Amino acid sequence: MLIEFRVKNFRSLRDEQVLSLVASKDKTLQDTHTQATGISAAPTLVSSAVIYGANASGKSNLVKALQYMRGMVTESATAIQPGQTFAVQPFRLDADSASQPSEFEVTFLLDGVRYQYGFSMTAQRIVSEHLLVYKAFKPQRWFTRHFDTATGKDLYDFGPGLKGPKILWEGATRPNSLFLSMAVQLNSEVLRPVFDWFASRLVIFNEQAQLSPQTSIHMLRQADSRREICNFLSAADISIADIDVETRKVPGQSVHFDLVAGKTEVRSEEMEEHKLRFHHVTEQGKAVFDLMDESNGTRNLLFLAGPLLDILSKGLTLVIDELDTSLHTLLVRELVRLFHRPEINTGGAQLIFTTHDTSLLDAPDLFRRDQVWFVEKDRDQTSALVSLSEFSPRKNEALERGYLLGRYGGVPFLSHAIGLKH
Repeated sequence: MLIEFRVKNFRSLRDEQVLSLVASKDKTLQDTHTQATGISAAPTLVSSAVIYGANASGKSNLVKALQYMRGMVTESATAIQPGQTFAVQPFRLDADSASQPSEFEVTFLLDGVRYQYGFSMTAQRIVSEHLLVYKAFKPQRWFTRHFDTATGKDLYDFGPGLKGPKILWEGATRPNSLFLSMAVQLNSEVLRPVFDWFASRLVIFNEQAQLSPQTSIHMLRQADSRREICNFLSAADISIADIDVETRKVPGQSVHFDLVAGKTEVRSEEMEEHKLRFHHVTEQGKAVFDLMDESNGTRNLLFLAGPLLDILSKGLTLVIDELDTSLHTLLVRELVRLFHRPEINTGGAQLIFTTHDTSLLDAPDLFRRDQVWFVEKDRDQTSALVSLSEFSPRKNEALERGYLLGRYGGVPFLSHAIGLKH
């Protein structure tokens, strides 16, 4: 489970911003909206968090920052070539920030152990990296790494908790790769859980990583999973009784690169093509539709259904930018409530999403105050992330009205200049 995410000097997030999933001491909806951790530093975590903000306020940058960190962990040791620079984007509207490193840190809970991992980087290299492991209240510092400008070398300090050929891992780690990633590539078993949390337990959907139908299609080809997805769609008031998957082999091409000869070869081979057929049943009759006959909302919901059911069953952390795209507000509410139902969310799954749907703020028992966040862009174009809890709203306060009036920030600065002249 995600406990906290910190980011500094990434795009519009110039100053350090902290997204915390640690629940407050408020007992409201505690049995459904929070999950016990068994650790004293963060006894309970919220199961979901919603982030509001005006267009271009920076809320999507928060998602991109977490996505960028995930990509660095999973790819820096394999996809980044020696000497290659990074596409990291520091805040560029003041000279000092533009020349400073971007910083990322995540704290998460896995199998009862708290991990705190982070790094800072420029476009040219990793500047620092660290990992703290809390197997008890007192942390174990497994490793630290920082770039020494005087010697032009990375300096490492290893703790006794990190087992394995540390000198080998250190020697293999390039200036533009993470030590964590390289050590796991060289078969570090003790660091594998940290790497796997980013690679497998953190799921992010946004414009750069869009929903793919493949997970849902794979589940539709299995009888039990197909019934789960159909039940899920039926619960959303979509009259789909069943979905068939017709799979056939079609001619295709694949590209192969010969590392020895240094040549690229295009090969013809058969590929699988899947065709979905939707069986609709109403009191007036029944009909079968192809995928493109369905609405955008139904297609989006179908593509989300497979990953969502998988995430809930495995207890993963899901981050979605603009969850309400092509989905009715009542459907968004029900998706959020899935994470608040202990009988369904048995593995400790979490949902973090951005939205413009202000009606969710006043939906009965949908969110606690510590689950709502706002991103506001200041006049100097820097983004600030603030929790609703910091405004201490009254228990029965009309949150949607207060938000639209600018009481909590996160709304656009509107100028009379945008009005039409008659």
